[in-house]
Amino acid sequence: MGLKETLLEIKSEAERQLHASNANLEELRIKYLGKKGELTSVLRGMGQLSPEERPAVGALANEIRSAIENEISEMKAEREKKLKALMLESEKIDVTMPAALPDVGHRHPLAQAQRELENIFLGMGFSIVEGPEVELDFYNFQALNMPEGHPARDTQDTFYVTDNILLRSQTSSVQIRTMEKKKPPIRIISPGRVYRSDNADATHSPVFHQCEGLVVDRGITMGDLRGTLLILARELFGKDTRIRFRPHHFPYTEPSAELDVSCFNCGGKGCSMCKGEGWIEILGCGMVHPNVLLGCGVDPDEFSGFAFGVGIERIAILKYHIDDMRLLYENDLRFLSQF
Repeated sequence: MGLKETLLEIKSEAERQLHASNANLEELRIKYLGKKGELTSVLRGMGQLSPEERPAVGALANEIRSAIENEISEMKAEREKKLKALMLESEKIDVTMPAALPDVGHRHPLAQAQRELENIFLGMGFSIVEGPEVELDFYNFQALNMPEGHPARDTQDTFYVTDNILLRSQTSSVQIRTMEKKKPPIRIISPGRVYRSDNADATHSPVFHQCEGLVVDRGITMGDLRGTLLILARELFGKDTRIRFRPHHFPYTEPSAELDVSCFNCGGKGCSMCKGEGWIEILGCGMVHPNVLLGCGVDPDEFSGFAFGVGIERIAILKYHIDDMRLLYENDLRFLSQF
């Protein structure tokens, strides 16, 4: 068989294989047109031809090469067109359907508890005041009737930066700063982070949050304190909530008390939440000590006031039935998504 017949045979066989249903176009391109392909192998034998035959065979070879190349290109284009049509059909978007909603975050349970406290007191005419978390010993202790050597300092387990600078152990320091700058009447709350050297467990953390309140004016009595805290308790835990004071001692208030609320889980009958007592302790409070007022330039013979402090974690744990305080700080979405 001569070169001419071989070339025609290659063309015929290539067309047959290209039109097969499972044809691999890239493999066939390499098989026939590659450097080691069949067409190239045949053309290497052109040296055996006479000078008169070479132009005709060369022209035929180029024609066959072009025919195979064009056939492969057309089939590739046709396949790409069909694939695109299938993709458009299978992946089309119905623009009339509602869009998929993105994941949206929400406030942390501690932020929710703080926001609720702030809204309650804003509704009673209080203002929100903030202060520094890195505080002077004077504002954190001395101005609150706890001079150097006072035993109450030992119970604070304070983080000291220097002998005179510390991480505040209570937001009461904001009350002192407010009374220094503003004359009565004063009605403020001061929410924020505080720090104490406690080991982290189910009920303690070295970093936690407080919301302390202060009212100073003429004629303020323990009755005003009770009325304010009764509104707070009923807004937080329900309109049937009852409160009671238990005598206590705080250096910066006199008289001082712990406030209990009737258990909102059992209505005061006794359950696991209130440990069978029917009451739950939520905060400390009292009438502002005259020494504190005097130290801030407020005449205790003319003005009186009350103060209170509530742990925001305490409110969140009670309201949301959380049994371990550490869950509030671990950033576990399985926990946080419940709120």
